[in-house]
Amino acid sequence: MPVERTEALVIGAGQAGIAASEHLSANGIPHIVLERSRIAERWRSERWDSLVANGPAWHDRFPGLEFPGDPDGFVPKEQVADYFEAYARQINAPVRCGVTVTRVTRLRGRPGFLVETSQGAIEARQVISATGAFQHPAIPPLVPQTAGIAQMHSSQYRNPAQLAEGAVLVVGAGSSGVQIADELLAAGRKVYLSVGPHDRPPRAYRGRDFVWWLGVLNKWDAEATPSSEHTTIAVSGAHGGHTVDFRKLAARGMVLLGRTESFAGGRFSFAPDLARNIEAGDANYLSLLDEADAYVAANGLDLPEEPEARRIGPAPACMTDPILSLDLAGAGITTILWATGFTSDYGWLQVDALDAAGKPRHQRGVSPVPGLYYLGLPWQTRRGSSFIWGVWHDAKYVADHIAKQRGYLAYTPAVQPEPEMA
Repeated sequence: MPVERTEALVIGAGQAGIAASEHLSANGIPHIVLERSRIAERWRSERWDSLVANGPAWHDRFPGLEFPGDPDGFVPKEQVADYFEAYARQINAPVRCGVTVTRVTRLRGRPGFLVETSQGAIEARQVISATGAFQHPAIPPLVPQTAGIAQMHSSQYRNPAQLAEGAVLVVGAGSSGVQIADELLAAGRKVYLSVGPHDRPPRAYRGRDFVWWLGVLNKWDAEATPSSEHTTIAVSGAHGGHTVDFRKLAARGMVLLGRTESFAGGRFSFAPDLARNIEAGDANYLSLLDEADAYVAANGLDLPEEPEARRIGPAPACMTDPILSLDLAGAGITTILWATGFTSDYGWLQVDALDAAGKPRHQRGVSPVPGLYYLGLPWQTRRGSSFIWGVWHDAKYVADHIAKQRGYLAYTPAVQPEPEMA
């Protein structure tokens, strides 16, 4: 069977892959986009039923297409997936669904790559890995499967009715963990939530959503620092969008716990850091209010003051008298839900482009291997890289880099030098 050839090949047709296709086309670069399932599949099949985008519709989108409906609303996950399918049609993205990439290797003696897939091999001068970093659910190896309790990752959770009767322990209080815990609590479940260090911005302040504030304060363009890359953000677009307030969750009956440390003999142990984590989150929240107020004053904006936003509620009993050890059976816990993030797997990428930990080596998505690029990585160029609008800008940078390299490679001197005589 003859090997198919293309100039550029994009692996993955989520938000990163579709953005890459748009910018490659704008640069006149022939390409193919391969997707193992459907366009934006993770939005459909790896998220809970009630999930909505964490940013309002006017912000979390590509420049070339608006979401229908309320621009200040938070779009349900199925409509987000529909949006990317519509966008792919709008730009005539050459997407092939149902094709799994099994291995990528460099061609011998000439530039480019051999991409082996479930439907045959393709040679490409450039390859863009647009699979992102959220590929495999990360579950800490604390509780053995023989412990007799149900365990699931947040990517497997769909709704409260899916879980066995009984209390639920949610480990991880980022956006996913806190939204799922809130939903379970509203459904009448007894919920325990393990809370680690986190940032918790206001959902909105002085009539503007927090995404607006991060924009005008130039925080979306902040570059990564060793600590910022791993910061957990607690924010929610659920119920029309609201600020995550752990103290209020506790007042509604949720039991807050410190960072999960160990498990033995049917008991979890937690670090004595719950109060410190919540107070640090409060300080992060208030610091953004301070910056917003300073911006309003400096720029003479007519935005209404909001003194109530600075009111921090009393510390609940679980903060002042923290639970450091919890017997699952005694607490009636029948399910552990791990909202502990994801790991990446680049085992198929066999081109010496990863570091010792198996993570991509790159600068703004440009690999040290000529012709290999990445898209959709957290903090790839800035804080906003993991967001829908942010990856669109990263994709432009990558596509422009490919176009520049093509220009260099196409150059030939006007006058060829005479060969030297022996």
